[in-house]
Amino acid sequence: MAYRADSVTHITLSTATLPLRTPISDAKVFTGRQRPMTEVVFLFAEITTAQGYEGLGFSYSKRAGGPAQYAHAREVAENLLGEDPSDIAKVYDKLLWAGASVGRSGVATQALAAIDIALWDLKAKRAGLPLAKLLGSYRDSVRTYDTSGGFLHASIEEITERATASLAAGIAGIKIKVGLPDTAEDLRRVRAVREHLGPDVPLMVDANQQWNRSTALRMGRALEEFNLTWIEEPLDAYDSAGHAALAAALDTPIATGEMLASVAEHEQLIAAKSCDVLQPDAPRVGGITQFLRLCTLAHSAGLDLAPHFAMEIHVHLAAAYPHEPWVEHFDWLDPLFNERLEIEGGRMLVPHRPGLGFSLSEQARAWTTDSVELTT
Repeated sequence: MAYRADSVTHITLSTATLPLRTPISDAKVFTGRQRPMTEVVFLFAEITTAQGYEGLGFSYSKRAGGPAQYAHAREVAENLLGEDPSDIAKVYDKLLWAGASVGRSGVATQALAAIDIALWDLKAKRAGLPLAKLLGSYRDSVRTYDTSGGFLHASIEEITERATASLAAGIAGIKIKVGLPDTAEDLRRVRAVREHLGPDVPLMVDANQQWNRSTALRMGRALEEFNLTWIEEPLDAYDSAGHAALAAALDTPIATGEMLASVAEHEQLIAAKSCDVLQPDAPRVGGITQFLRLCTLAHSAGLDLAPHFAMEIHVHLAAAYPHEPWVEHFDWLDPLFNERLEIEGGRMLVPHRPGLGFSLSEQARAWTTDSVELTT
């Protein structure tokens, strides 16, 4: 059957604030660079076409930037009206250039991410396929590890208790935060968790960019005995040369990339051989269109993949990556959606539902602080 051209007729943009049950602290809090995180601000894009297809996408911001994302999306989204929703790359460039005076990374592309993701959700729904199947998946499930129980505000006892619960729920690996000013305390916490888990459970640590080069090298060597799956963000996210030197010096793989906000920034990271595990974040780099470009680069460089946060999106993208990836499990977003991802045998199952497979809950609507509707 021949393709029938469609057009975008209605767009709803909304912003919602998700309150966290407990204030969250990583190393940036303990070094005085940030305050504990108490909420996450979301930008949702809901798109409807003349033929009645619908798509949902989202972006997010932690601590700052949520209102800016929403404002930028409101300014440029009308350029989507009347466009064929299947022309995602064309539409992305059109929206990007509509707001290019503020740049082509950061808030500008994070605002576009919600729209781009909604278009991919719509395209997969139109095809009657889960997004992973539309992209061409290599697997129907992805290894998953837990992060939400390993923050620095929690005691060792709390972390090990959460780790036990996560493993019992079918999650394969555990990540904990490090990067405290007292490196001896970091090592004490890692040792306690490794002893609790045993030698075979995958264990990752994340310093959230808070070590300098000499500290990162010393800590990397000290951490070798714990057989870590990776050391995450040991240095400033933009220190590609420092990360490259560290990756060359240590046996433990180096993971980074989550804080970068464009394909160009990741290209520099990859070219410098700065990591073994790339951790892009689809909402941060501009959406699925840009994420897929990164996957091509990462695969060509022989890198492993472990997307950051937003598992509802990343389970599909990771399933379509050639090398066996990891997906980060966070339970924070559960109240926003009516559906849940399933975990089984250490793996996150790709939903069978068309598109991303998620719809906004009544709670998400209740947390909405502003919205706008655009129509032809």
